[in-house]
Amino acid sequence: MILVTGATGKVGYRLMEALADTGTEATAMVRVEAKGADLPGAAKHIVASFDDPPPAEVLQSFDRVFLLSPAHEEQAELEILFIDALVAAGHRPHVVKVAANGFQDPDCDVRIMRSHRQIAAHLAGTDLPATYLAPSGFMENLLAAAESIREEGMIYAPAGDGKLGFIAASDVADVAARVLTSAGHEDATYVLTGPESLGYADVAARVSAVFGREVGYADLPPERAREQWLAGGVLPWEAEGRLEVFDWIRRGSADTVTADAPEVTGQDARRVEDWLSEFRAAFLSPPPDIPRPGF
Repeated sequence: MILVTGATGKVGYRLMEALADTGTEATAMVRVEAKGADLPGAAKHIVASFDDPPPAEVLQSFDRVFLLSPAHEEQAELEILFIDALVAAGHRPHVVKVAANGFQDPDCDVRIMRSHRQIAAHLAGTDLPATYLAPSGFMENLLAAAESIREEGMIYAPAGDGKLGFIAASDVADVAARVLTSAGHEDATYVLTGPESLGYADVAARVSAVFGREVGYADLPPERAREQWLAGGVLPWEAEGRLEVFDWIRRGSADTVTADAPEVTGQDARRVEDWLSEFRAAFLSPPPDIPRPGF
């Protein structure tokens, strides 16, 4: 039995699809009852949260737990509360945790990575079997540039010439599905990237080729990026966290390509051109409620 947290997010929802496609029984944890009705297939769901976890008798029924929560100021505290609930239930499920690439580096001082490192240290202390999935930047984060691409033919980001191995959320979900349904992954950390490391200028060139229009890239000053994010409703903690991530990228720390994803799934990770083609409508004519994902 598999419990999936974060089941309505960009990775969790794709994971529920992947599990449904293979006929694997999974239960989603959702905060709101209505969210359970929108899950793929005939998935079961329970209403609970990280700070109000399911009761012990429910947690005892799960052998595998997919652990994923949004990046925010209380992420470490909430995931640790949930891990403690798993331990208190007296059952030893295999925990598959998503953690941003860089968390495994003790010298990485980016707050988002520090949060994941704190969670990982706590999880290690519980002696629960665990696997870590450490994705690079998500291709879905490029959706935040859709408006400037349409209106100005530009991508703006405070990334300098830094590169990263963009990966599609569906590829991360496919790795998670394989880890959750097969043996031999305990104590492993999979750094998940796409097939190439790209700077934002490279991404702009790919967008130009796929959409048949000239798109450029401009390095956005960090102060200007902060102003735009705060004006758009991003909380100060998250805005500062994004700037730390982009500074990490600027310094070349995210310039990594691994074969972990294809080695686990047996299929190539998606190229950014393929992802752009799939999301063409979102860039050319997005619905009014299209999400603007964080980094």
